[in-house]
Amino acid sequence: MLTVLLPENDRSPALRDLLVPLLPPGSDIRDPDDGLEDLAGRRLLFAVALDEGGCNMAYYRMLSRLRRSTDLLSDSIGACIVTGVGEFYTKDVARDMVFAANQAGCGFIGRPLVEATGSLRNFRTQAQIGGTDEVTAFHAALAELIARLDAWEKPAPIRNVLALHASQRATSNTLALWELVKAGLPADMEVQEICLRNGTMADCNGCSYTACLHFGEQGSCFYGSGPMVQEVYPAVRRCDALVMLCANYNDALSANLTACVNRLTALFRQQRFYDKRLFGLVVSGYSGGDLLARQLISALNMNKSFFLPPHFCLLETANERGSLVRLPGIERRAADFARQIEKA
Repeated sequence: MLTVLLPENDRSPALRDLLVPLLPPGSDIRDPDDGLEDLAGRRLLFAVALDEGGCNMAYYRMLSRLRRSTDLLSDSIGACIVTGVGEFYTKDVARDMVFAANQAGCGFIGRPLVEATGSLRNFRTQAQIGGTDEVTAFHAALAELIARLDAWEKPAPIRNVLALHASQRATSNTLALWELVKAGLPADMEVQEICLRNGTMADCNGCSYTACLHFGEQGSCFYGSGPMVQEVYPAVRRCDALVMLCANYNDALSANLTACVNRLTALFRQQRFYDKRLFGLVVSGYSGGDLLARQLISALNMNKSFFLPPHFCLLETANERGSLVRLPGIERRAADFARQIEKA
């Protein structure tokens, strides 16, 4: 059974009426304003209806409560639904909510989001593929998400870890942090690292759905051979956990890491990554590491279907070369994160 967290506003009754027939027997719907206690270890469906301004004041109260806790949702597994009146803010709200809940101890299934803009134009592609209309496609997506959350089972233990980066080892605080984390991983856990800093990482060509599907079925993509096809695709297929090593320069993932995420689409067309866990290490020179964490969530958890374990991202701030290893308590935090990977 599921626990639905539905922050109430004047748009919530319509969302409630839509969800009730789809919920498993024994599920309950809770207004977060009535309390967020006793949610550890549950299957949580976050459902938020936005108003004309893209807001929901009860949702923001829930968000504030989640941001102030590290264990409120310990060992819970979640998914989320966001509906809007206009065309904006649904994914932005979902991304903030998932990050806050994850920091409070909640894991999220791969592709945990169903969002509906006011026009439902974001369901046009799904409707065309399914030979139906946008409303039917939206309702089918809701039913599919709820069924996956209800049926979720814990994946097998992690045996193979893939770390992707685009940093220079001699100067990178991000790689210094990864070395500390890697040292805390079990000796029997296989670790593979791939550097995407060789200048040959072309970004996605934006192929049509059918063309991308065709290339994916061949184990390739539009660009043919290269580091993505020869190294990254086989490594992603093999790994149980993907660790993204992200240096924050301009409040965004580096160009090579972004290109890599985009190019994973061809592989995603061929298979889903529901049992592969996503982790992130983000080192910022100033601030904004949470912005990159949200990018990883939307790109790899929401879109590419990687499972998001609780506390999936380790965020640190270190500017000068070599300063990361001198941060107070960094060895303990790195060791704790290594244990997070081991038990995910």
